[in-house]
Formats: sequence, C-alpha cells, structure tokens
Amino acid sequence: MRCLAVCHSELVVRMLDEILLPSFDVEYLVESKPIVRRLHDAGINAHVADPRRTDTYLKADLTPGTCVIIEDTGRRSLRKILEAVRDAGGTLVYVIAVGISDFRKREELLKTEFPDLYYLALSELFGGPLLTEFSRSLTRLRVQQYQRFLADADRVLILLHNDPDPDALASGLALRNILRRTKQTAIIGAIQGVTRPENIRMLNLLDIHVDIVTPAQVADYHRVAMVDVQPHYFSGAVDRVDLVIDHHPEQSGYSAVFKDIRPDYGSTSTILTEHLRAVDANISERTATAMLYAIKSDTLFFNRQANRVDIEAFSYLYPLADAALIRKMEGAEITMERLEYVLKAKQHGRMVEQVFCAHVGHSPREDFIPYVADFYLQLENVKWTIVSGIVNETLIISVRNLGYTRNAGEFVRKYFSDIGSAGGHRAMAKAVVPIAAFRDKFGNLSPETFADRVLGLALEFLHEHQPSDKRLVRA
Repeated sequence: MRCLAVCHSELVVRMLDEILLPSFDVEYLVESKPIVRRLHDAGINAHVADPRRTDTYLKADLTPGTCVIIEDTGRRSLRKILEAVRDAGGTLVYVIAVGISDFRKREELLKTEFPDLYYLALSELFGGPLLTEFSRSLTRLRVQQYQRFLADADRVLILLHNDPDPDALASGLALRNILRRTKQTAIIGAIQGVTRPENIRMLNLLDIHVDIVTPAQVADYHRVAMVDVQPHYFSGAVDRVDLVIDHHPEQSGYSAVFKDIRPDYGSTSTILTEHLRAVDANISERTATAMLYAIKSDTLFFNRQANRVDIEAFSYLYPLADAALIRKMEGAEITMERLEYVLKAKQHGRMVEQVFCAHVGHSPREDFIPYVADFYLQLENVKWTIVSGIVNETLIISVRNLGYTRNAGEFVRKYFSDIGSAGGHRAMAKAVVPIAAFRDKFGNLSPETFADRVLGLALEFLHEHQPSDKRLVRA
C-alpha cells in the first residue's frame, strides 16, 4: 500500500518509518530542508514540499487509494493541509496527534469540517495497531469500490471452480452477503457441480444452492465475480471477469476491474471475513458456519498454509457459528469408496526418503486423489505425498507436504506446466494434464512404473540446491 506522510519533525518520520516498513511504501513530505537532507542520508524517501498547496499532492501522484498520514502538533495550518489533500482527491486521510493533551477535543473540532478523516494519537499506535488500522482502511476502500461497481447490475454471477470445495462455497455465500443480494440477483454457480460427500452434506445442511452454468451462459450476466479461483483455471472458456478474490498465487494473462489476491492467506474465506468486518456487515449464523468450516478445512485446522490472519478470522467467526452443524458436515469425510483408493495407494505406493508416491489408476471422481494425498501425509516419517490418478483421460496429480521443505507449487510447475495446468502453494499443489500429453513427454508408462517415474522427479527436485548432509532421511 502506498502512503504519503506529511511530517513536521524528524523524530516522527523515523518512528513512522520504523513502524510502517516493509508493509507500506511510504514517501515523506517535509517543509524543512535540513531535516530532509538528514533523512536522505539515512536512506529515507523524503522530499521538501509545501503541504498547504494542492499541487504538492498532484505532483506526488495522490490517488483515492493513497493513504495520507498527517502529523498534527496543534498548528493552525492543519486545516489548510487537509483542504489541499481533499482538493487533490485524497480520501484515506489519517491525522496523528503528537504532543496534544486533549486530542479527543481536537478530533471533534476537525471532524465538524472533515467528517471522513481518521484521528489517532501516536501514543496509541506503536507497532501492530497502526498497521491493523491502515490495512483495514485499505480493505474498506476496496470493498466499497466493488460494492458500488456491482450495485447497478441486474444479475451477478459468483463463479466457483469445478467441483467446489468448502472454501469456494463459503466464499460465494460471503460475497453475496457483502453485495447485499439475494440468491435470485447473485447466483452462485459452477461449470461442474459438487460431488464430494462432505461438500454435498454442507450444501444440504446450510441450504446453499449452486447453479450449473456453461461458459456460454456466463455472458448472460451483467457482472461476473470469481472467488477461490482465477480465470486461467478455465483455460480460456471464461473470457471476462469483474471481480477476483482468491488466496492462490496470482496468475497473469487476464484483466479484472477489481482484484484482491492474497497468497499468504490460508483460505479465501479469511479474506472475505476481513471484507465483511471492514464494512461492518452483519454475518448470519449460516454464513459464519460455512466460513468457519471452510477455514478449518482449507488449513487442515491450521496444520497447512495458515498464519495469524486465519487464526484471527477463525476466532472472530467462532462465536457466530453453529459448532454442531460443523461436526455433522465433518462426519461425511470417510466413505467406503475413499477407503478403496487409500488401499490401492498402499498396494501400489512407494516411499523413499520420506516421500510417499502412488498412482491409483482410473478414478470416477477427482476428489479421491487429493483425499488419498492428505491421508498419507498423516503417516509417521512421511514429509511429502504425491498421488496421481486418471479421470476422463486426464491425469490428476495432488502434492502435499508439511510446509517447511521445498515448495510443492514449484515442483508441479517445473515438470508439468508445459503440458497442462499446474500450480499451488508451498504445502499443497495440483497438476491437471491430458494423459496423451504426459505420455508424449514421459513415455507410455505402465501403471507399475508410473509412480516410480513421478517419484524420481520428486527426488530430483528435492535434491536440487540441497547439501548432501541436509537431504531427507531414507525411510
């Protein structure tokens, strides 16, 4: 996030620089030439400027999304500074009181003339609280912008990935809540419907309806939003999108009017929890239950790709959700069909250097493959699992690891992105490859040698740039 900080004292500049970096890109505007010279010598991005002039902010490329921080020491010139920022188009304005004893009274006086500014005392904002407040303001701005953009559309499509999982389903429900729409005016849709037992159970228990849409039907909607997925996933079948909210690594090659992509988050539901909170939206018990279950599911209860924001979202949603419903949804995870593929993986799998690799052959459903990969990651001495299977002449490869070794997404991209779709996070990844393309590159492998070939690729990848004394222990 970009910030312009209008400061009078060197001490405040240095304090803000310590607090805000590296999360924010900050440029300091200071009237005193000697102070600016000293800041330059310290490597701080400061410029001499008159903060009372509108053209100062125009020259600094101020936009409505730029956060403006103004130091208030009680000077009368503060109003002129605020007027100049407002005239230049600034909308995110923070005034930070420095050395003002009755700052609440000062805030009341300023807000009679500038009601949209945020007034804060520096003494209250050391470290985390300042970052949290600025981040929430940026999120609020993003949400309000896309709310306004989508408000005039008669029908909005909230498009999920094929066979949507709990995170996609909950995110669709949350976005409809943010847009203040009904299931008639904001349709949650997918090109391929829900098939996994626990996800079907989630739909039934929470009364979530997912429409099946074709790529041609997408054009019938006035606005299209995607959650938990990006346009590249559809391989060109969906050629326009207005809003993308996702926690997977950002992909290039498409344009969207609004994007909020945060690959360091464990789930898209975490992002949407922040969106709901930023605009003080009411979160129903149904939506809270769906989102809580999604965060728990996507992070394997914080054992995979989770961080502080996921835990904060979970803590916020927990008292709003129905824990009994979540237990019912989780009860559908183990089925006889899934156990059949777990046994196939045991019969045909190999484990070398704490990497378990198995090919389960033809499968009627894609979800069996990641389920098996997740299952075997729980075993003692297993740090990586790579499970493949064939669904409708397409090879599906699911990769899981404990998250502190090499990147699973890099592995699938390195070996499979040239022949199919491949990507993911450090701890989980997926490749989808036409079986004919796989055979063209690697040969017509028998089921018995399939796992050996993929296992060889994994070990080659894990041994790269790794000293011999740091290699994985042979099982």
